[in-house]
Amino acid sequence: MTLPELTEDCSRCAALCCLAYPFQAHEDFGLLKDADTPCPNLGPDFRCTIHEDLNPRGFGGCVAYSCAGAGQRVTQVLFGGETWRDDPDLLPHMTYALRVLRPIHEALLVLQEAAALPLPVALQTRCADLAASLCPEDPDSVWDFEEDSVQDALAALPDFVESLAPFAQDGS
Repeated sequence: MTLPELTEDCSRCAALCCLAYPFQAHEDFGLLKDADTPCPNLGPDFRCTIHEDLNPRGFGGCVAYSCAGAGQRVTQVLFGGETWRDDPDLLPHMTYALRVLRPIHEALLVLQEAAALPLPVALQTRCADLAASLCPEDPDSVWDFEEDSVQDALAALPDFVESLAPFAQDGS
């Protein structure tokens, strides 16, 4: 099974992270912003106009954020490269899709790390099964990621991760 790209590529996204999530000024964001609203620092090229100064301007949350590749997957795969600027009616659909796919991509990152551990065969199999369940075949809609099998695998991740504790190295 081939995992989707799990590293963000902002050049192939429509700045969905700058729209999808609300900003709280007291939570590492330099302003208050509602969900599904473009950040006022977003340029017409989908780039941040203050990117080089995010930390000094109070946007540590932006610096720490990663979509784990979900943004470009939503833009390029689910929406065929169309953007909310091309068609403003797409905005709530694209941001919704990001909010659905990002936790799945984060779970796949965790499973990728787990697969590198020296696990017994039963846990290796469980890890591979969870990853496969999080990767619907040929998805073309956010609904493919809201299927029960995908959401059940996502919900099973915390218990699976807890079962890995005896096999994780303590770093010492």
